Amino acid sequence: MKDYIIHHDWKIIEEGFQPELNRISESLFSIGNGKMGQRANFEEKYSGDTLNGTYVAGIYYPDKTRVGWWKNGYPEYFAKIINSTNWIGIGVKINGEELDLAKAKVLSFTRELDMQHGLLNRSFVAKLPNGNQVEVSSHRFVSITATEIGAIRYTVKALNFSGEIKVTPYLDANVVNEDSNYDEKFWIEVSRAVGGREGYITVETLKTQFQLCTGMWFQLLKNGQKVESEITNLDKGKYVEASQSVSVSEGDEIVVEKFSSTVSSLYYENDLLVEKAKEAIDLAAEAGFDTLFEAHKNYWLDKWETSDIKIEGDVAAQQGIRFNIFQLNQTYTGEDERLNIGPKGFTGEKYGGVTYWDTEAFCLPFYLSTAPQEVSKNLLVYRRKHLEKAIENAAKLGFNNGAALYPMVTINGEECHNEWEITFEEIHRNGAIAYAIYDYINYTGDKEYLAPQGFEVLLGISRFWSQRVNWSVAKQKYVMLGVTGPNEYENNVNNNFHTSYMAVWTLKYTLEVIDYLKKEIPFLFEELVQKWKFNELQETAQWAEIIDKMYFPRDEKRGIYLQQDGFLDKDLTPVAELPANNFPINQKWSWDRILRSPYIKQADTLQSLYLFQEDFSNEELKRHFDFYEPLTVHESSLSPCVHSILAAKIGCQDKAYEMYLRTSRLDLDDYNNDTEDGLHITSMGGTWMSFVMAFGGMRVVNGKLMFNPFIPESWKSYAFRIDFGGAHLEVKKEGNVFFIINHSAVEVSVTIWDKEYQIEGNAKMEFKK
Repeated sequence: MKDYIIHHDWKIIEEGFQPELNRISESLFSIGNGKMGQRANFEEKYSGDTLNGTYVAGIYYPDKTRVGWWKNGYPEYFAKIINSTNWIGIGVKINGEELDLAKAKVLSFTRELDMQHGLLNRSFVAKLPNGNQVEVSSHRFVSITATEIGAIRYTVKALNFSGEIKVTPYLDANVVNEDSNYDEKFWIEVSRAVGGREGYITVETLKTQFQLCTGMWFQLLKNGQKVESEITNLDKGKYVEASQSVSVSEGDEIVVEKFSSTVSSLYYENDLLVEKAKEAIDLAAEAGFDTLFEAHKNYWLDKWETSDIKIEGDVAAQQGIRFNIFQLNQTYTGEDERLNIGPKGFTGEKYGGVTYWDTEAFCLPFYLSTAPQEVSKNLLVYRRKHLEKAIENAAKLGFNNGAALYPMVTINGEECHNEWEITFEEIHRNGAIAYAIYDYINYTGDKEYLAPQGFEVLLGISRFWSQRVNWSVAKQKYVMLGVTGPNEYENNVNNNFHTSYMAVWTLKYTLEVIDYLKKEIPFLFEELVQKWKFNELQETAQWAEIIDKMYFPRDEKRGIYLQQDGFLDKDLTPVAELPANNFPINQKWSWDRILRSPYIKQADTLQSLYLFQEDFSNEELKRHFDFYEPLTVHESSLSPCVHSILAAKIGCQDKAYEMYLRTSRLDLDDYNNDTEDGLHITSMGGTWMSFVMAFGGMRVVNGKLMFNPFIPESWKSYAFRIDFGGAHLEVKKEGNVFFIINHSAVEVSVTIWDKEYQIEGNAKMEFKK
């Protein structure tokens, strides 16, 4: 755990340059706009330890799988959103000496992420080896309104010298991925051109043949006046630059304004890319930095108006939740149904930037409540467009009749995860995708999505579950063998409770959907029956039998369901009794030792209890929580949020706060010692859930909005906003008073502490328990 980020309501602030923490800071201060993003690398040269990263959504490379023992059904590649052209580069020489903080003496240093306005700032004073001292400030943003544009304002002030400063803005596509399986470079050059203040590079990915064109334009000012000195250009393999020099006296200040455009074959024909990049650059240069930033800033202010969470009395908690919300909003905007949310977003290479079940389980609720309905719907459409691939994935493993197994990891619908215990066994992901359909419809009331898209996905998943179970003669029950649950510290187990519970729930829900479609849209349902060769009588009878006769491991003495068969054979020593130097166990223990231990990476059995709280009494929830939480090491970023919500449900308010603070500051404080690899973007959706569902006690049950709020003792108040049923609501807790303010004209029904109320349009209501 680290503690070097200064607490602030709206900003992430690093004071003092600590090179050993640089990779962590590069992750924390990342910026993006839903279409592209980058780590907080320096504009000027830095020869120290760094992970350069600029990423473009949807542009990927299929890196050939590297395994020791190939098994039938293995994916041939791991898809990766790859490092792309570095557009931020500005080389700086002071009287011939390269500015490089790894070689200079850093006299002061501040890095700041202004989350309210979406702006990355950095300032420092450095003494170069030649004795010259400079004061530098940079301001950078990736425009969220003009999504092809990035902009930099870079200022250098001569503190103790006169002479020459040479600046060299450049584009560099000669980039690498540290996680390349075979040390390949994934780009080949198509074209490059540079002249005067502007330059362009077009590159193409190997294999997938995506093309990307990056353009740049810059201007140099001295003491506010444009510098017209000679500009020299250089171009070589996958690289272009433009250099300009200026004479300065002590106290003079120069400013480089650099604009970049990034366009791809995802949106334009290849032969139009340079033209489109130039059009974007011309518009940016004409508008200028301040005008571009004003539009960008206003978008962020509007976004915060609808998605902000305010906490009075706890700056650490306030900073944490806003950091999570900021990253979610800049990672996914929902405008393109081909895009999704990678676990690291645009902040690092780990997990390849591709889609996991995290999206449905942890991110969807945030977008349902804080964004237009189309945004969350596009996350479902993304999966429907991959249904045929999911059927192919299942067929590779021996399933038939249209059974669909969605991939653990994907960007195009094909499975690309290369660890067998995950690829073949962590099949609970199918349940998450089915539940997302229910979650969306339950929240929005948009039942039209069921026909045909929702039903088609549910049918494929239900067919998979019905083939994945088998009848146990010994148990006289259906069993689910050889699986891995959400707790990836257990592999190849039998009858994982969560997986089996999700399977049964999916079958039940699909039967409900069939009844609805037959009653409300019979002609369309009949078309779907014919299209998918659905033998309704036979298949639904089998599903009903599985629902009725599914086996769930249980300890009757403790009154709990077991994570899987044999769980009680383990040494159940609580996590609290392990020496502190054992953590994280995934970095300190052998995998053999982990697999034999009882320790839980993230909510597993508790994942089901969180999703289906209404299926269990509070006493049952408490028994399960009290058994499993002491065995949980929370070494998955997805773990604390579920425990926070359940802790609040059973009245353990201190534990709920502890888990919330851990999830909200997971990256800011580097809890799991892995922030340098990138941020945990998808778990940030879980952070939002832990606030709204734990402290706000918010649930939507059978389409009805419910609250059971409490406030941590150290807080004066909190407030959050949600969209529901066409209304925009502000929810506030202050002491023992609970407020709901309806900022719309739409009347909405709300249940608070088990009593139903009507909140009229543009009304404010006050409640006390």
